[in-house]
Amino acid sequence: MTLEGELARWSRGWRGPAVAAFIAFLAGLPGLFAMPPLDRDESRFAQATAQMLETRDFVVIRFQDQPRFKKPVGIHWMQAATVSMFSSPEARQIWAYRIPSLLGAMLAAAACAWGAAAFFGPQAGLLAGAMLGSTFLLSTEAFIAKTDAVLCGATTLAIAALARLYAAAREGPPVGRNIWIVFWVGVAVAVLVKGPVGPLIVALAILALGLMDRRLGWLRQLRWYWGLIIVLAIAGPWAGAVTVATDGGFWTTALAGDLAPKLVGGQESHGAPPGYHTLAAPLLLFPITLLLPLALITAWKRRREPGVRFAIAWLLPAWIMFEAMPTKLVHYPLPAYGALAWLAAAGLMDAVGPRARWAGAILGGVAGVVLAAAVFVLLSEYGDAGDLTAAAITGALLAAAGLVGGYLLLRGAPRTALASALALGVLGHGALAAGVAPGLDPLWLSDRTEAALAKARLLPRQGVADAPVAVAGYAEPSLVFALGTPTELEDAPEAARAIAEHRPAIVDSAHEAAFRQALATLGVEARQVATVQGMNYSKGDETTLRVYRAAVPERTAP
Repeated sequence: MTLEGELARWSRGWRGPAVAAFIAFLAGLPGLFAMPPLDRDESRFAQATAQMLETRDFVVIRFQDQPRFKKPVGIHWMQAATVSMFSSPEARQIWAYRIPSLLGAMLAAAACAWGAAAFFGPQAGLLAGAMLGSTFLLSTEAFIAKTDAVLCGATTLAIAALARLYAAAREGPPVGRNIWIVFWVGVAVAVLVKGPVGPLIVALAILALGLMDRRLGWLRQLRWYWGLIIVLAIAGPWAGAVTVATDGGFWTTALAGDLAPKLVGGQESHGAPPGYHTLAAPLLLFPITLLLPLALITAWKRRREPGVRFAIAWLLPAWIMFEAMPTKLVHYPLPAYGALAWLAAAGLMDAVGPRARWAGAILGGVAGVVLAAAVFVLLSEYGDAGDLTAAAITGALLAAAGLVGGYLLLRGAPRTALASALALGVLGHGALAAGVAPGLDPLWLSDRTEAALAKARLLPRQGVADAPVAVAGYAEPSLVFALGTPTELEDAPEAARAIAEHRPAIVDSAHEAAFRQALATLGVEARQVATVQGMNYSKGDETTLRVYRAAVPERTAP
């Protein structure tokens, strides 16, 4: 059967969203198991979830003994559920904490397909969902245990339900009586995961549609009164509980200490000028980069069509908002990426003109080559000769995704070009996440330190050495997640005291002299059992960690 026939076959009914979700699953799965815990956000989220399970306190979010009042509790509840089902907090298996992110990416792809199908047909819907699910950014967020993939899934679901109602009001396919519930559940989950971000994107889309159409009667189908009750029923109990438990401190810190600084300045050195997200988009959207010119041309030429108009209302206000914010991180516009996939899929339903073909081929080819070159830069900086084969395969796949896709696009086969680019891009991303990145040993200081402790039988969960481990100078969350909640992130004197108490200690080389002096003051000796050298990529510093145990013999039972 031809590609067109297979596309028609697999896009019918529920198959289109299901296939899109499966593509997102394949794109995110390799990194789920292969990548070590990442600093800093992922390990902070995972450690806070582990503490919830350890303490059975599912209201107040904490990292060790410090409150973590930045994001709502939703992602922690989801992670706690998957860890309880598939692992345990004691096991410290990061893949179990990543499952909600993978499911969020799958939901985003499925919802994107479902929403686009209402305007452009089931085949375009499948293409849109497949494109979103395979993008470099979403398939990366799919294996990182934090909020962004789930936020994208919940927001895209709400937008897709809204789009279905909008299409039905304009002679599109009819909708079920309860589709408004889907919309409000998506909004509520977005609120519980990341506060106002998802609802704000939805509200901006509605406002833009109102300005363009001058008619909002179709919004009555959302049953606003009952919808707000659904949001309160899902997000309200925790909001009330955390307000009481923290005496309002959660909201003061979350709004004044986290949200407000992002709106007025570049928080935590993440500032960037307007245009940052636009410049990054060709790489983060790869491998669908070759269809970006087509998406933009479609948006302009067909802007009066309901589906294209809706996609513009979803994309443009949100994108302007993220570009205007002083604080910029690459994942911020992710909930709006589905709109670009819609526009590209809509353009594929018509003949693709020469301008879109040439611009797309050049842009896609350049993006593929740049990503391939980045693989070899990583190899030269942090890899060794043993990683060369994996890097060569990864680089070849990423470059081929852009170059082969671009060649087929120029030959007038845009759907074949997309299918080839998606297949090669997903394979290249998987090879990067599972083959190259885990082998870049200097980047994984915490993971290697945990292995060194385990080899020396000093890892707390082995139950042999006294705990907790004391750490001087290196305070990355991934090490706390690896070694357990009681891990002491202290200074050199505390590390020396740990040795005096027959507990292991980890000392950054910058604190080595102070540690030796503290040992002498206490009159104890330490035996070095391992040295771990590498790059603390959170700070950009070369780091050497030394693992110590007490030099005196272990006490034995009489």
